[in-house]
Amino acid sequence: MKKSMLVSSVAVAAAMVAAGAAHADTLKKIKDSGSVTMGVRESSGALSYTLGDGKYVGFHVDVCTRALADIQKQLGMAKLDIKYQPVTSQNRIPLVQNGTVDIECGSTTNNATRQKDVSFAVTTFVEEVRIAVKANSGITSIAQLNGKKVATTTGTTSVQTLRKNERATGVNFDEVFGKDHADSFLLLESGRADAFVMDGAILAGNISRSKNPADFKIVGEVLSVEPIAIMMRKDDPAFKKAVDDSIKAMIASGDMAKAWDKWFMQPIPPSNTKVGLMVSDSTKAAWASPNDKPMEDYAKK
Repeated sequence: MKKSMLVSSVAVAAAMVAAGAAHADTLKKIKDSGSVTMGVRESSGALSYTLGDGKYVGFHVDVCTRALADIQKQLGMAKLDIKYQPVTSQNRIPLVQNGTVDIECGSTTNNATRQKDVSFAVTTFVEEVRIAVKANSGITSIAQLNGKKVATTTGTTSVQTLRKNERATGVNFDEVFGKDHADSFLLLESGRADAFVMDGAILAGNISRSKNPADFKIVGEVLSVEPIAIMMRKDDPAFKKAVDDSIKAMIASGDMAKAWDKWFMQPIPPSNTKVGLMVSDSTKAAWASPNDKPMEDYAKK
């Protein structure tokens, strides 16, 4: 019995390794299939969101589309079919790991824990986690969240970040969870939450697309600084290099700055409102010296 269980376990482990190895050569997979699957988000601010009818747009969608066009050229392919797979904060890493998604173009923080499971391209965006509230709430700081309901999105790290903040010592609040960022913002908008803690760009994007953007504001201390990057399967250096090279070329040519202006400083669909988010000094620094350092390295500064 023990022997059969051991053989079975070995067989399962071998199958998992084989599957991992098969998925590790993403360039070959793209070349052989003529297609690639891009992981996208429904409501990640101006980084990645849906317009409905299977159409996805945003800053990171543009960056990934450019990278895939460069890869298509590198592989000498006349045509490349890009398929879109909506992902959530909860399932994005498993879907990259199991090969369902080849390249995830959403709003994922590059951190040391996640680097054990997946790889990240060089950083394209350095985010600041903030707090969104209703403009008439009177809330302007972490201390005023005591006794309040704070919304965040399932599968994200924002509330943990808030709890670890030294200014949150002695502040007790109740967590309420949205299944995605749009759902979390709805908790704030409908009054079921007093605040929504999340990446500033996601907060700004959801506010800009709300019925009355003036009813909301982003307040309080910066809770953390996090590098946001495009995510890929681990241990696939050839694919990572291809994506990194494309991103570096976008930065060098000024196309990255143009993409930022398009999505964060100009009116965007569907409501044709501006997010109004300037390029931060941290993002400029990441562009000046492209790297895939995790957020823990930023915390050491």
